[in-house]
Amino acid sequence: MTGKRDYGQFCGLAAGLNIIGERWTLLIIRELLISPVRFNEIMENLPGMGPNLLAERLRTLTESGVVEQLPVPGDGRGKLYRLSPLGEQLRAPLLALARWGMNFLAENDRGGAVRAEWGFLAVQAMVDQSRVPEVDESYEFRVGDEVFSIEVRDRAVKFLRGGTTEPALTITSDPDTFVRVGARMVTPFEAVAAGDIKIDGAGEAIRRCTNMLGLN
Repeated sequence: MTGKRDYGQFCGLAAGLNIIGERWTLLIIRELLISPVRFNEIMENLPGMGPNLLAERLRTLTESGVVEQLPVPGDGRGKLYRLSPLGEQLRAPLLALARWGMNFLAENDRGGAVRAEWGFLAVQAMVDQSRVPEVDESYEFRVGDEVFSIEVRDRAVKFLRGGTTEPALTITSDPDTFVRVGARMVTPFEAVAAGDIKIDGAGEAIRRCTNMLGLN
Protein backbone atom coordinates (compact mmCIF):
# COMPACT_ATOMS: atom_id res chain seq x y z
CA MET A 1 0.00 0.00 0.00
CA THR A 2 3.04 2.30 -0.38
CA GLY A 3 2.03 5.70 -1.74
CA LYS A 4 -1.67 5.21 -0.94
CA ARG A 5 -3.61 7.39 1.43
CA ASP A 6 -3.36 6.02 4.96
CA TYR A 7 -5.11 7.27 8.09
CA GLY A 8 -2.16 6.13 10.18
CA GLN A 9 -4.38 4.70 12.92
CA PHE A 10 -4.22 1.26 14.54
CA CYS A 11 -7.96 0.73 14.12
CA GLY A 12 -9.95 -1.76 12.06
CA LEU A 13 -12.32 0.88 10.71
CA ALA A 14 -9.45 3.12 9.65
CA ALA A 15 -7.67 0.15 8.04
CA GLY A 16 -10.82 -0.72 6.10
CA LEU A 17 -11.29 2.85 4.95
CA ASN A 18 -7.69 2.84 3.68
CA ILE A 19 -8.96 0.29 1.12
CA ILE A 20 -12.56 1.28 0.36
CA GLY A 21 -12.85 4.87 1.59
CA GLU A 22 -11.91 6.65 -1.65
CA ARG A 23 -14.56 8.20 -3.89
CA TRP A 24 -16.21 5.74 -6.32
CA THR A 25 -14.74 2.64 -4.64
CA LEU A 26 -17.92 1.51 -2.91
CA LEU A 27 -19.90 2.00 -6.12
CA ILE A 28 -17.41 -0.22 -7.95
CA ILE A 29 -17.97 -2.84 -5.27
CA ARG A 30 -21.74 -2.36 -5.67
CA GLU A 31 -21.42 -3.36 -9.32
CA LEU A 32 -19.42 -6.44 -8.36
CA LEU A 33 -22.03 -7.41 -5.75
CA ILE A 34 -24.48 -7.78 -8.62
CA SER A 35 -22.24 -10.01 -10.74
CA PRO A 36 -18.69 -10.27 -12.15
CA VAL A 37 -18.17 -7.60 -14.82
CA ARG A 38 -15.70 -6.38 -17.40
CA PHE A 39 -13.92 -3.04 -17.22
CA ASN A 40 -16.07 -1.41 -19.90
CA GLU A 41 -19.26 -2.57 -18.20
CA ILE A 42 -18.22 -0.84 -14.98
CA MET A 43 -17.44 2.31 -16.98
CA GLU A 44 -20.90 2.26 -18.55
CA ASN A 45 -22.58 1.94 -15.16
CA LEU A 46 -20.54 4.68 -13.48
CA PRO A 47 -20.94 7.70 -15.76
CA GLY A 48 -18.66 10.50 -14.65
CA MET A 49 -15.79 8.26 -13.61
CA GLY A 50 -12.77 8.35 -15.90
CA PRO A 51 -11.01 5.18 -17.12
CA ASN A 52 -7.70 6.07 -15.46
CA LEU A 53 -9.36 6.48 -12.07
CA LEU A 54 -11.30 3.24 -12.49
CA ALA A 55 -8.08 1.39 -13.38
CA GLU A 56 -6.40 2.83 -10.28
CA ARG A 57 -9.28 1.85 -8.00
CA LEU A 58 -9.42 -1.68 -9.42
CA ARG A 59 -5.66 -2.03 -9.04
CA THR A 60 -5.88 -1.04 -5.36
CA LEU A 61 -8.75 -3.45 -4.72
CA THR A 62 -6.93 -6.25 -6.52
CA GLU A 63 -3.65 -5.67 -4.70
CA SER A 64 -5.58 -5.68 -1.41
CA GLY A 65 -7.19 -9.04 -2.20
CA VAL A 66 -10.72 -7.61 -2.35
CA VAL A 67 -11.14 -8.15 -6.11
CA GLU A 68 -9.96 -10.94 -8.40
CA GLN A 69 -9.25 -10.88 -12.13
CA LEU A 70 -10.38 -13.73 -14.36
CA PRO A 71 -9.82 -14.37 -18.06
CA VAL A 72 -12.77 -13.89 -20.40
CA PRO A 73 -13.51 -17.08 -22.36
CA GLY A 74 -12.77 -16.53 -26.04
CA ASP A 75 -11.04 -13.18 -25.43
CA GLY A 76 -7.34 -13.51 -24.77
CA ARG A 77 -6.99 -9.87 -23.72
CA GLY A 78 -10.23 -9.52 -21.79
CA LYS A 79 -10.45 -9.42 -18.00
CA LEU A 80 -13.42 -10.15 -15.78
CA TYR A 81 -13.51 -8.63 -12.31
CA ARG A 82 -15.25 -10.28 -9.38
CA LEU A 83 -15.20 -10.06 -5.61
CA SER A 84 -12.84 -12.42 -3.83
CA PRO A 85 -14.03 -14.31 -0.72
CA LEU A 86 -12.60 -11.40 1.26
CA GLY A 87 -14.54 -8.94 -0.87
CA GLU A 88 -17.76 -10.94 -0.46
CA GLN A 89 -17.55 -10.20 3.26
CA LEU A 90 -18.55 -6.65 2.35
CA ARG A 91 -21.99 -7.78 1.11
CA ALA A 92 -23.83 -7.66 4.44
CA PRO A 93 -22.42 -4.31 5.66
CA LEU A 94 -22.88 -2.65 2.27
CA LEU A 95 -26.47 -3.87 1.97
CA ALA A 96 -27.09 -2.47 5.46
CA LEU A 97 -25.53 0.83 4.33
CA ALA A 98 -27.74 0.85 1.22
CA ARG A 99 -30.82 0.26 3.36
CA TRP A 100 -29.79 3.12 5.65
CA GLY A 101 -29.08 5.37 2.68
CA MET A 102 -32.62 4.94 1.35
CA ASN A 103 -33.72 7.24 4.18
CA PHE A 104 -32.02 10.12 2.38
CA LEU A 105 -33.49 9.64 -1.11
CA ALA A 106 -35.90 12.38 -2.12
CA GLU A 107 -38.11 13.16 -5.10
CA ASN A 108 -35.58 15.67 -6.45
CA ASP A 109 -33.02 12.83 -6.72
CA ARG A 110 -35.11 11.10 -9.38
CA GLY A 111 -33.28 12.77 -12.26
CA GLY A 112 -30.17 10.72 -11.49
CA ALA A 113 -29.19 7.44 -13.11
CA VAL A 114 -31.17 4.36 -12.14
CA ARG A 115 -30.67 0.77 -13.31
CA ALA A 116 -32.84 -2.31 -13.05
CA GLU A 117 -29.90 -4.27 -11.61
CA TRP A 118 -29.81 -1.96 -8.61
CA GLY A 119 -33.25 -3.29 -7.78
CA PHE A 120 -31.61 -6.67 -7.28
CA LEU A 121 -29.48 -5.20 -4.49
CA ALA A 122 -32.34 -3.06 -3.17
CA VAL A 123 -34.43 -6.13 -2.46
CA GLN A 124 -31.53 -7.84 -0.70
CA ALA A 125 -31.02 -4.72 1.42
CA MET A 126 -34.71 -4.55 2.36
CA VAL A 127 -35.06 -8.09 3.70
CA ASP A 128 -35.68 -8.20 7.45
CA GLN A 129 -34.32 -11.55 8.63
CA SER A 130 -36.62 -11.50 11.67
CA ARG A 131 -39.65 -11.43 9.34
CA VAL A 132 -38.71 -14.22 6.93
CA PRO A 133 -41.84 -16.37 6.37
CA GLU A 134 -42.09 -19.88 7.74
CA VAL A 135 -43.73 -20.90 4.45
CA ASP A 136 -41.45 -22.18 1.68
CA GLU A 137 -42.20 -20.16 -1.46
CA SER A 138 -40.62 -18.01 -4.17
CA TYR A 139 -41.16 -14.42 -5.28
CA GLU A 140 -40.27 -13.12 -8.73
CA PHE A 141 -39.39 -9.49 -9.49
CA ARG A 142 -39.48 -8.11 -13.03
CA VAL A 143 -37.79 -4.72 -12.86
CA GLY A 144 -37.37 -3.06 -16.22
CA ASP A 145 -35.63 -5.59 -18.47
CA GLU A 146 -34.22 -7.60 -15.54
CA VAL A 147 -35.74 -10.55 -13.70
CA PHE A 148 -34.60 -11.79 -10.31
CA SER A 149 -36.08 -13.90 -7.57
CA ILE A 150 -36.18 -14.61 -3.86
CA GLU A 151 -36.51 -18.18 -2.66
CA VAL A 152 -37.48 -18.90 0.95
CA ARG A 153 -36.67 -22.41 2.18
CA ASP A 154 -36.68 -23.37 5.87
CA ARG A 155 -36.60 -19.63 6.72
CA ALA A 156 -33.37 -19.20 4.73
CA VAL A 157 -33.43 -16.57 1.96
CA LYS A 158 -31.68 -17.08 -1.37
CA PHE A 159 -31.38 -14.44 -4.10
CA LEU A 160 -31.24 -15.51 -7.76
CA ARG A 161 -30.72 -13.78 -11.09
CA GLY A 162 -33.51 -14.78 -13.43
CA GLY A 163 -36.95 -16.23 -12.84
CA THR A 164 -38.13 -18.99 -10.56
CA THR A 165 -40.44 -21.99 -11.00
CA GLU A 166 -44.06 -21.34 -10.01
CA PRO A 167 -43.56 -18.13 -8.01
CA ALA A 168 -46.15 -17.48 -5.31
CA LEU A 169 -45.89 -13.79 -6.19
CA THR A 170 -44.77 -11.82 -9.23
CA ILE A 171 -44.04 -8.10 -9.04
CA THR A 172 -43.56 -6.05 -12.22
CA SER A 173 -42.20 -2.51 -12.03
CA ASP A 174 -39.97 0.04 -13.70
CA PRO A 175 -36.65 0.71 -11.89
CA ASP A 176 -37.57 4.23 -10.77
CA THR A 177 -40.79 3.12 -9.07
CA PHE A 178 -39.07 0.14 -7.53
CA VAL A 179 -36.46 2.34 -5.85
CA ARG A 180 -39.15 4.77 -4.68
CA VAL A 181 -41.01 1.91 -3.02
CA GLY A 182 -37.80 0.69 -1.37
CA ALA A 183 -37.13 4.21 -0.08
CA ARG A 184 -40.70 4.37 1.27
CA MET A 185 -41.43 7.40 -0.84
CA VAL A 186 -44.54 5.55 -1.98
CA THR A 187 -46.18 2.36 -0.68
CA PRO A 188 -46.52 -0.71 -2.91
CA PHE A 189 -50.28 -0.32 -2.82
CA GLU A 190 -50.14 3.36 -3.82
CA ALA A 191 -47.92 2.35 -6.73
CA VAL A 192 -50.41 -0.37 -7.69
CA ALA A 193 -53.27 2.13 -7.57
CA ALA A 194 -51.29 4.47 -9.82
CA GLY A 195 -50.61 1.65 -12.29
CA ASP A 196 -46.84 1.83 -11.75
CA ILE A 197 -46.53 -1.65 -10.22
CA LYS A 198 -48.36 -4.87 -11.04
CA ILE A 199 -48.63 -7.57 -8.36
CA ASP A 200 -49.84 -11.07 -9.21
CA GLY A 201 -50.30 -13.57 -6.40
CA ALA A 202 -52.46 -14.70 -3.52
CA GLY A 203 -53.18 -12.19 -0.77
CA GLU A 204 -51.32 -14.22 1.87
CA ALA A 205 -48.19 -14.44 -0.30
CA ILE A 206 -48.33 -10.67 -0.85
CA ARG A 207 -48.64 -10.12 2.90
CA ARG A 208 -45.70 -12.41 3.70
CA CYS A 209 -43.43 -10.86 1.08
CA THR A 210 -44.19 -7.22 1.92
CA ASN A 211 -43.81 -8.00 5.64
CA MET A 212 -40.38 -9.57 5.01
CA LEU A 213 -39.34 -6.47 3.03
CA GLY A 214 -40.65 -4.11 5.70
CA LEU A 215 -43.21 -2.61 3.35
CA ASN A 216 -46.46 -3.48 5.09
